[in-house]
Amino acid sequence: MAEVSRTALVTGGNRGIGHAVAALLHARGHRVIVASRNGAEARSAAERLGDGARGVALDVTDAEAVDRLPARVGEIGILVNNAGVQLDWGEQPTGIDLALVESTLEVNLLGAWRMAQALVPDMVRRGWGRVVNISSGTASFALGLPGACPAYSVSKASLNALTVLLARETEGTGVLVNAINPGLVRSRMRPDAEQSPQEAAGHIVRAATLPDGGPSGAFLRREAVIDW
Repeated sequence: MAEVSRTALVTGGNRGIGHAVAALLHARGHRVIVASRNGAEARSAAERLGDGARGVALDVTDAEAVDRLPARVGEIGILVNNAGVQLDWGEQPTGIDLALVESTLEVNLLGAWRMAQALVPDMVRRGWGRVVNISSGTASFALGLPGACPAYSVSKASLNALTVLLARETEGTGVLVNAINPGLVRSRMRPDAEQSPQEAAGHIVRAATLPDGGPSGAFLRREAVIDW
């Protein structure tokens, strides 16, 4: 059966994993909105995708801009919360500047939370929606919160908690909310990683287009549900 065309919004969709996700969603026939703090980059990225793609300037830390978003973009069926920062590699919890922690939480946790508040209620009213929060293995308690990046780890573990809370709130509404650990992906954060953004995008798009009755409130790794 052919996939139903939806309108998908990808934050941080102008490059890296976000752009690869936007490109694959577009290739599968969805209308794609590429969101980025830099409006020119967002529009350029959308132009590269072709017809049916649009670029918008959006800073997920700007509450007023996020509040205005629904009026700008209309109905959104798929939200991929990809925008994120990793500012603290090599830091330790007792020594890190807490201003750096605040900046990380503002994007990685509160940015995704703002987006959910702006878009999920309308998904619930329409009876269908998919939300994918891009998490990390460094957020996994099962893996022992590995890595020397305490602010990033805490922000992504908190994003996982938000995922569970949103899934509970939307249970039975037709909206599925999941977090995904895409693994190490070549990007500005990790240029040494073996996995390409396109490979990771395949797993993320699968989570973003789950069939009705699919998992919700889960932590995904490729096609598997993994322990938090």
